[in-house]
Amino acid sequence: MREAYVIDSVRTPVGKRGGSLAAVHPADLGAAALRGLMGRTDLDPVAVDDVVFGCCDTIGPQAGNIARTSWLAAGYPESVPGVTVDRQCGSSQQAITFGAQAIMSGTSEIIVAGGIQNMSAIPISAAMLAGQAYGFDSPFVGAQGWDHRYGTGEVSQFNSAHMIAEKWDISRVDMEEWALRSNERARKAIVDGRFDREIVPVGDFWIDECPRETTMEKMAGLKPLAEGSRVTAALASQISDGAAATLLASDWAVQEYGLTPRARIHHVSARGADPIYMLTAPIPATKWALEKTGLTIDDMDVIEINEAFASVVLAWIKETGANPDKVNVNGGAIALGHPLGATGAKLFASLLNELERVNGRYGLLTICEGGGTANVTIIERLG
Repeated sequence: MREAYVIDSVRTPVGKRGGSLAAVHPADLGAAALRGLMGRTDLDPVAVDDVVFGCCDTIGPQAGNIARTSWLAAGYPESVPGVTVDRQCGSSQQAITFGAQAIMSGTSEIIVAGGIQNMSAIPISAAMLAGQAYGFDSPFVGAQGWDHRYGTGEVSQFNSAHMIAEKWDISRVDMEEWALRSNERARKAIVDGRFDREIVPVGDFWIDECPRETTMEKMAGLKPLAEGSRVTAALASQISDGAAATLLASDWAVQEYGLTPRARIHHVSARGADPIYMLTAPIPATKWALEKTGLTIDDMDVIEINEAFASVVLAWIKETGANPDKVNVNGGAIALGHPLGATGAKLFASLLNELERVNGRYGLLTICEGGGTANVTIIERLG
């Protein structure tokens, strides 16, 4: 099997809901990430074999294969195809996986993988609700096989976060402490310039605008998302807008085009778990990845796990034994936002840059996903 090398990885700054990126067409947002990525190399864009982008709620301006539309909106060759992936919150992480697998298999030499989401323009779950006009209340209920197996009860990430907190005995205070840490870490990372290398601007916008200045007292005063729940809005990822892109290359392409790899893809995989609990799959997925590679969680120098909710991360830490000081060290989605289809590639860029900053060797990325699945990517820094 051939190696898949990471040449570069970038992201746009993340805009809050209704913020600096709200009026940017999704294709132009994707194009900003693509131009930022390709502008860092002398590689002729015509050499790219495929553009693989993640995106959720692909309706309206995000429909019609946003990967292809973004590439063309960036002004790049029509000869390069594109494809859009939907693995819910892990969509762009899966895009990177597909790109790496194409290179490892020998069917491609250069892949651009990433993702885009404008949640201000197309609200979360818009695609799931679109079926109501045609008589379908949800994508699940009404399917005989689904109803027989899982019933007709609520299928909700909010309910999942609550159930996880209860099952793993994670208190509201525990989650608020993690949320506070996430915001504090994110604000410090911005001040210290830790994101500067990975961010490409969109016009004049170049600084993440989601981190909050909060306190334990402020969070304690918030109402829960549902009666009897331990989960509040402060303990959830933020609705946001953004895009990200990564350049992957084979060993042949590295030599042929004089590219300088920053890392190599060490492992990619995905696993599933209970779709009603929904957000627990990073636990078995991480265990599977470590077993397959022969590595341990302590071998990971940097870890990014998407903060869909604080309970997800804290349950994962309990089960894996990960050192919290290595997890989301520059803040997570609670502070920095979760632009669904772009988050995997966004976190990949942050993982790569932080791994270089701390002079580490291995970095792990995992994301919980709707439907009860999770991806794991492990990279090895070079040099």
